[in-house]
Amino acid sequence: MSSLSDDAQRHLWMHFTRLGSFPDAGVPIITRGEGCYVWDEQGNRYLDGLSGLFTVQAGHGRTELADAAREQAAKLAYFPVWSFAHEPAITLATRLARYAPGDLNRVFLTPTGGDAVETAIKLARQYWKLRGQHGRTKVISRYLAYHGTSIGALSLTGVPSIKTPFEPLMPGAIKVQTPYRYRCNDCMAKDGCTLRCADDLALRIEMEGPDSVAAVFMEPVQNTGGAFTPPEGYWQRVREICDEYDVLLVSDEVISAFGRFGHMFGSLRYGYQPDMITFAKGVTSGYSPLGGVMISDRLAEPFLNDTATFLQGQTFGAHPVSCAVANANLDLFEREDLCGHVLANEGRFKQLIEGLLDIPLVGDVRGDGYFLAIELVPDKDTRGVFTTEQAEWLLRGYLSPRLYAAGLICRADDRGEPVITLSPPLIAGEEEFVFIEQVLRRALTDASREFAARGGA
Repeated sequence: MSSLSDDAQRHLWMHFTRLGSFPDAGVPIITRGEGCYVWDEQGNRYLDGLSGLFTVQAGHGRTELADAAREQAAKLAYFPVWSFAHEPAITLATRLARYAPGDLNRVFLTPTGGDAVETAIKLARQYWKLRGQHGRTKVISRYLAYHGTSIGALSLTGVPSIKTPFEPLMPGAIKVQTPYRYRCNDCMAKDGCTLRCADDLALRIEMEGPDSVAAVFMEPVQNTGGAFTPPEGYWQRVREICDEYDVLLVSDEVISAFGRFGHMFGSLRYGYQPDMITFAKGVTSGYSPLGGVMISDRLAEPFLNDTATFLQGQTFGAHPVSCAVANANLDLFEREDLCGHVLANEGRFKQLIEGLLDIPLVGDVRGDGYFLAIELVPDKDTRGVFTTEQAEWLLRGYLSPRLYAAGLICRADDRGEPVITLSPPLIAGEEEFVFIEQVLRRALTDASREFAARGGA
């Protein structure tokens, strides 16, 4: 191991990482990136099939984004937007309002996506209090959904394994069904989707009492569990339910915004109008931290009274350097038509990955745009599930090290059923798609043979 790897093991507490999992090989050290690829300190090249963390939309090594940060830092490196404003934040907010659907004309800028979700929770609660409906405090989200790690965002998160160490969490966080068609008992018994997953929202609102529910938080395509795409009519039904009960609809687009599905916002891809949109990640392509909330004129209206104040703020919210990078990133989006590139190439990407369905362990391929997931199963006929021991062996003991050794960075995840998630930079094309397919085919074919040889144990 290098001295840098030794120092990482001794001093750097990595996020969502088993700190005891590097006894021999050491911590991988990534040193540089260019386009769709990154390199480690030994000079090995890897295709970044996860865009860092669903983030590096424009690819690595874009000097125009680095230059934007340098130029802004030299001019005005920092100033808060607490009763002040600065040009990069004003320009960015104006541009985002132009891209957003409907009347989402106000932008509250935050340091991260988790901060954006936390802000949206607080805004929904204070909005209803200003409207005189003090009982509307509950928030509804979906089972398996991930919305962040702060206490409020974690309360919205529907993944038991990452919630329980920190309980009790924020009260009044309610969960509803996920549009998980591959394992939906209602849909499997019918010829098509029943939208039971959407109707579950109305049932829960009725159960909790409509006058106690402030907002519903959902992703356009749910990440955790593996790229759950909405069935036809799903989002229209969700919007109808929110309108019927006068509940705010928050579209959590921390992953879905900025081209991942071929549109600046995922809600535009699926044709629904949110009351708020949370975003982060791709707004700067990861070159500087930034998040935010798009807010409708209707929600902003009670705060326009000169005695009203939204009691929220962060030191690094609307950071001028991050806002300058975001503006340069949006320039790049427009100049290179990254959204159009995704729409033109998503079919080929999905075609290649769907070809893996002939491998015994591959049960389902789903997703849209540049965001796909492969669900792994021990038995295709029964759509059975792996034991904890089987999933641990398959994902961490077998697949993850082989994919990495073959030069592919992606996510092998078992927060739901075991899935492999793919989310390459938006500049990726045929060369990258073919490489991803070839690496996955070899690894999954070998894993299927080994799994069978072990007797499924």
